[in-house]
Amino acid sequence: MPSTNSLRLASLAALLFTALSLRADDQPPTEWIDPDTGHRIVRLSREPDSASLYFNQNAYTAQGDKLIITTPEGISTIDLKTHAIDSVVQGKVKVIVAGRKSRQVYYLKDGIVYAADLDTHASRKIAPLPLNGSVSTLNADETLLAGSTSPGGGSAWETSGVTASAAAAPLTGYTGQEAMTGPHGEKLTFAEQKEVKLDHRLEQHLPMTLFTLNTTTGEVKTFYHSTDWLNHLQFSPTDPTLLMFCHEGPWHKVDRIWNIRTDGTGLTLIHKRTMNMEIAGHEFWSADGKTIWYDLQTPRGQDFWVAGYELATGARTWYHLERNEWSVHYNVSPDGTMFAGDGGDSEMVAHAPDGKWIYLFRPQPIPDVAGLSAPDAKDLIRPGYFQSERLVNMSKHQYRLEPNVSFTPDQKWIVFRSNMFGPTQVFAVEIAKAK
Repeated sequence: MPSTNSLRLASLAALLFTALSLRADDQPPTEWIDPDTGHRIVRLSREPDSASLYFNQNAYTAQGDKLIITTPEGISTIDLKTHAIDSVVQGKVKVIVAGRKSRQVYYLKDGIVYAADLDTHASRKIAPLPLNGSVSTLNADETLLAGSTSPGGGSAWETSGVTASAAAAPLTGYTGQEAMTGPHGEKLTFAEQKEVKLDHRLEQHLPMTLFTLNTTTGEVKTFYHSTDWLNHLQFSPTDPTLLMFCHEGPWHKVDRIWNIRTDGTGLTLIHKRTMNMEIAGHEFWSADGKTIWYDLQTPRGQDFWVAGYELATGARTWYHLERNEWSVHYNVSPDGTMFAGDGGDSEMVAHAPDGKWIYLFRPQPIPDVAGLSAPDAKDLIRPGYFQSERLVNMSKHQYRLEPNVSFTPDQKWIVFRSNMFGPTQVFAVEIAKAK
């Protein structure tokens, strides 16, 4: 007969095997065909709580072979052909962006800016941040980083890359009670509470500055001062001295989208509203740097567009969407022929009854009737609409985590992050339908 110790060991081994089996079974699938869309989805990450970057952060190498993600251990890359994962930076860090020329990732650790080589993993210190400063973007030739400071005290509350739940956290000097009810005592939704908190921060009128940080010397230069809330800095992908930024706050109160040169010249408002409650935001660059695209609603929550402003000519293009097609964020393919959207739930601004999908959009112009144009047609907005295709059913996704879609450089996949299986993971959906 087996001894008592042998039985105990056998029982422990069985329990361990069962636990490991359950853990394996609990892992999300690595690949499947969405039964509702017919598109193939792959899980790119292997570790729970891994995430792709914010929708307007460049996450790809210039050669198009690697994708940068964050993991609980730090920063990793994913080979887009083999899906091999390589840990590049370890520790509690924040990704700024991937370089558009070099094979480097720029990141923050303990208030200091670093750059790490994606292949050798060698890391170099660039410079410490200014007091109360944040850095969120890198210019096209990788000579300058840009950021904002709030020297009067309080956080700049840089929301790039931050989930909606994190952005809704209490602000300095803010009790949170103001956001619980509306002016008539009505209970506010999560989105409305966030709006109140945004307004509270805006109305503090904290002094802020924009600055550049030289990636070689570490020199800091300030070039713009304001008591508006400055946020979402994005360098042009092609013009090293052109910076886009926003006036943060409730979108219906602020003139949000602006351009400026790094010497402080050329301050330009990109979109001026023409009706009350019109909103524009979540702006992003086209890959060639010629167009700024953004979410436009005329008015808020009622009529939905992806609008474009062409820098060289001032020409404007508006593509219309249906309510269910509205997305938290949009993005555009490298060649500008396709757009993507990450959908939204019923509590968000569109209140879409069936909006929880990853979308592919193909822009369609609205031509003149019989080829007859208005005399001033070239000076008017060019209208169009999106021909949409659903790629991923996101019904199990909790939208307080924003999926943040991006096209892979070869334009064959759309990358997104999701908690549809519980912990956040990084996924990609193939644009072509599975055969």
